[in-house]
Parts: sequence; structure tokens; C-alpha cells
Amino acid sequence: MGAGHAILRCLEATGPMLRRQFTGLDPRDPAAWPRGPRLLLCAGLAALTLTVLWFARIASTAQALAELQAQEAQLKSDYTRKVAQAVHLLTLRRQRDQVQAHVTALERQLPGRAEMDALLSDINQAGLSRSLVFELFRPGQVVLRDHYAELPIAIKVSGRYHDIGAFVADVAHLSRIVTLNNLAITPHRDGLLVMEATAKTFRDLDLAESAARRPPGPAAGPVPRERS
Repeated sequence: MGAGHAILRCLEATGPMLRRQFTGLDPRDPAAWPRGPRLLLCAGLAALTLTVLWFARIASTAQALAELQAQEAQLKSDYTRKVAQAVHLLTLRRQRDQVQAHVTALERQLPGRAEMDALLSDINQAGLSRSLVFELFRPGQVVLRDHYAELPIAIKVSGRYHDIGAFVADVAHLSRIVTLNNLAITPHRDGLLVMEATAKTFRDLDLAESAARRPPGPAAGPVPRERS
């Protein structure tokens, strides 16, 4: 009880003194303040600084967390996509092999320059075997494409309807690619018909033609071998 009374008397004695220290303070000159207000001001500034630093730290951490969460979402999306690709990898490889085999089969139907005479002879023989009369069989100018050469042939044959139809079927079944374009069939004498068309056949580019068509620079592919 004695100690409690002593503390109360001390507080009662210091209370007016503390109030006097906080009275009449000049806010423009804190250095002239009494010790109590100055200590309280320093403590307040320290607390404010710590608070600002704490919230700045939280803000930077939150931004880093958001970036990491976005990166996590992207990685999950990439993982899902790659897993799907891995699951279908065998099917995609099989489809690629099928396409490559189909392209190779089509390339084999392109004769070389040396085989063109034989192909033209096959077209002519297909018409003669159907009793057609060739009134015109004139190869045109070779047209160079990116990967092949195109040879148009102007033809004009006369014969019976069914023989002309059989000739067109024979041309379609040749071992090499031949197309008939701009077909025109008109009546002729004695019940015969005349068919005019442009037959187009295709061949591989030879070495000189491939070199001329190949773009310059290191990106150019190997020169294909010329077929005999």
C-alpha cells in the first residue's frame, strides 16, 4: 500500500510538469522542444518509417507473388500442351510417314528428261491403238515450275465417240502423270467426232534447271539427282 501511494504521488507530481512540456511547442523548431516531446516525436517518426517500409515490402512481395502465379499458370498450360503433343506423337509420326510416302509415289510418276520421248510415244500409241487419227500432235514450250517442268502438247484427234472415250481413259491410266485440258469435241463427217485438247505432262527438273530455280544462299537444299 505504501508503494502504491508513492507511485500515485509521483504521477500527480509529474503530470503538471509533462503537460507544461507539451504546451506552447513551436512546430517549426522541434529542436527547441523539451526532451519529452522530442522523444515522443522521434518514436512517432520511427514508427511511421517502419510502417511505410513494411507496406512497401508487402507491396513488392505481392507483385512478385503475382508474377510467379502468372508464370505458374503459363508453365501449367505449356505442360498440358506438350503432354497432349506427346500423346499424339506416334499418330503424327505415322501421318508424316504416310504423307512422305505419298509424295515419294507422286515424284516417281514424274519422268526425267530422257524419259519424255517415251512418254510422248505412249500417248501417241494410246490414240493409235483406239483407231484414232492424229490430225495434230505438237509439243509446246516447256514451263519451269518450282519443283517440276510442265510440257503442254496440243492434240487433235478424230474417231468414234467410244474410241475417244477409251483413249481419254488410257491416258488417265498411264504410269506417268498426264492431264487433258481445254477439251472440245465437235462433230465430223461420217458420224465421227473431232477432239481438241491440251495434254499436259510433267517431268523432273534436271541439274541445270534445279540450280536455276533454287534460291541463292545457304538455305538452298541439295540439288536433286537427274534421272536417267
